[in-house]
Amino acid sequence: MRIVGGRLRGRVLKAPASRAIRPTSERLREAIFDILAHAYGGPVEGARAIDLFAGSGALGLEALSRGAEFALFVDNGAEARALLRANIEALGLGGAARVWRADATRLGKAPAAYSLAFLDPPYGKDLARPALTALSEGGWLAKGAIVVVEEDARARVEPPGALSLAEERVYGDTKIAILVAEGTNASLIAREAGDEVERPAR
Repeated sequence: MRIVGGRLRGRVLKAPASRAIRPTSERLREAIFDILAHAYGGPVEGARAIDLFAGSGALGLEALSRGAEFALFVDNGAEARALLRANIEALGLGGAARVWRADATRLGKAPAAYSLAFLDPPYGKDLARPALTALSEGGWLAKGAIVVVEEDARARVEPPGALSLAEERVYGDTKIAILVAEGTNASLIAREAGDEVERPAR
């Protein structure tokens, strides 16, 4: 596993020892950040990012490499948190990152708001919706924040009231859903991007 873009491009990430952690592939990370750069006005530069179900931290670390100001990595697993700390230390990002042990579906009240969020929950466990609700109701999302959800291609990503679904794209067995918080016109963004929404085949 490597960082695929930004100032840390090519740097190797420590991979998990067990199959309990499923890092986002290099190809999929490149696709996600290309979408953000070209269709959403480049929200990564200077962003405060939160990475839920962080695992190896690949998404949040990629954001830091590409100019994010700070990233909070949230995971409830001991193996994941050890892996996160190892990757953050190896990349010299200790001053721009924090690892927090928490249940991503029960975040509580936010001490600060984030402009960019990543969610990569275990597939097939219906954890995206409660995690999105926790982000929204806890005040974790800034006005107009962009939220990226990685899920199984067959899953339905249903945003809570304060979030709108801008688009979905399917890559093999994975679905990427882009949501936006109140303060952004999701339909206008998707239309201006000129991209067709891809949905899984039935």
